[in-house]
Amino acid sequence: MLTLASKLKRDDGVRGPRTSTPASDSTRRVSVRDKLLVKEVAELEANLPCTCKVNFPDPNKLHYFQLTVIPDEGYYQGGKFQFEIEVPDAYNMVPPKVKCLTRIWHPNITEMGEICLSLLREHSIDGTGWAPTRTLKDVVWGLNSLFTDLLNFDDPLNIEAAEHHLRDKVSQWFI
Repeated sequence: MLTLASKLKRDDGVRGPRTSTPASDSTRRVSVRDKLLVKEVAELEANLPCTCKVNFPDPNKLHYFQLTVIPDEGYYQGGKFQFEIEVPDAYNMVPPKVKCLTRIWHPNITEMGEICLSLLREHSIDGTGWAPTRTLKDVVWGLNSLFTDLLNFDDPLNIEAAEHHLRDKVSQWFI
């Protein structure tokens, strides 16, 4: 996979050594986010849950990717759920923006794709929200867990889905 780091290395070879002119420095500057993402994407790909797949539509834009979760157990076993993950410029001080692209009847995901996952909250009273020490790997594992052990019917974002589950535990959950 072509990463931002390999692209920068390759571009250095094509253009020659850096000069100290202000114009070349401003065009060559790499953001803290992009430097972190090169490292985190490599770690993520090495530690991806077996039920997940990542796709980078543009390998030169590591700040935008898609995640597919295919649960192998629980209520959602056999489903295929797509997420869009966008990492903002202020990363790692703020969490990535995540949206579920698959329409799903889930207590922690609205029909519009909003997700209730504590580590995606920028501010959290209980201390389980986003922290600069968290990584993309934590986000992917958290999203994967929404279909198994983090399935929360007691504090739902989608109240109707949670109530439906409590009424009819054998119902079909795919929309």
